[in-house]
Amino acid sequence: MRPDRAPEPWHSFFVELDGFLDEPVELHCAGGFVMSMLYGMPRPTIDVDFFSAVPQGKIETLEAVAGKGSSLHHKYHVHLQFVGVVTVPENYPDRLVEMFPASHQRLRLFGLEAHDLALSKLERNAARDREDVKYLARAVPLNADLLESRYRTELRPYLANRERHDLTMRLWLEAFLGGSDL
Repeated sequence: MRPDRAPEPWHSFFVELDGFLDEPVELHCAGGFVMSMLYGMPRPTIDVDFFSAVPQGKIETLEAVAGKGSSLHHKYHVHLQFVGVVTVPENYPDRLVEMFPASHQRLRLFGLEAHDLALSKLERNAARDREDVKYLARAVPLNADLLESRYRTELRPYLANRERHDLTMRLWLEAFLGGSDL
C-alpha cells in the first residue's frame, strides 16, 4: 500500500519545492526512491532520480532549487538528481504511477510502473539493478510474459548490442521469474 504523502524529510522538501514552482511540473522518476515509495523496498535514499520533467524547460530550475548542493539539499539533506541517460520502454508514459496524488499544488511525482522500472535497469545491469529486479519479481510480483513482451516490442528496438541485452533478459527471466522463451 502506497503512502498518501511522502515520509519526512521528503514531504517537507517537496512542499517547499512546490512553493518555488510558478506552474505545474511533472517529474518522471526511477531509481531507489521509486523502489522504496511505490514498491516498498526497504532501502534508504537521499535523492530522487528523475529522467524527464514536463515541461522539459524546468530541469535547470529544479536542479538549481532542489538539486545537489542547493539550499533545499542543505536544509533537508535530500535532493533531486536529473539522470539524462536512462533507457525506458517506449510507451512508459501511459503507465506512470502517480506518487502522493494531491499532496502538492504544482509538483506531481510519477514513478515507473514495476515492469517498466525493471526494464529501465536492463542496460546497466549492475549488481544493485539485479537486486532491484529480483525484489520487484517477488514483491509486485512481475509477470514474466509481460516483461518479455515489453522488452521485445518497446525496448529492444532502441538498444545497441541487442544480443548482450537478450542474454541479460534471458538470465533475468530464468533467475527471477522461472523461465524464458528468448
